[in-house]
Amino acid sequence: MKKKTLVLGASLKPNRYSNYAVQRLVANSIETVAFGLRKGEVSGVTIDTELLDYETIHTVTLYLNPKRQVEYYNYIVSLNPKRVIFNPGTENPEFYGLLKEHNIAFEEACTLVLLSTNQY
Repeated sequence: MKKKTLVLGASLKPNRYSNYAVQRLVANSIETVAFGLRKGEVSGVTIDTELLDYETIHTVTLYLNPKRQVEYYNYIVSLNPKRVIFNPGTENPEFYGLLKEHNIAFEEACTLVLLSTNQY
């Protein structure tokens, strides 16, 4: 089963890891939705600028620094994902505690590495 993924902190800039993550998720046939500050499209995926009530999100992969994550805590928990991936630079022990309280798995990992090593 493919793991529908929300890329939170998606960028239109091709040199950003979040942009490359969207490309690699699509290339791996993983249903992908994205949220970012600027509306646009990457590999056929629309980057939404409003927080939508996405259904059946399996994974949220974060590309926001810990300070920027705070305003999204409740939103991410409300999606009830199976896991949250904290990419390098997004590690956030405060948020880990909240995720644990809601029985949401999390890992400090790189989405791109997980994809390239078939561990996603």
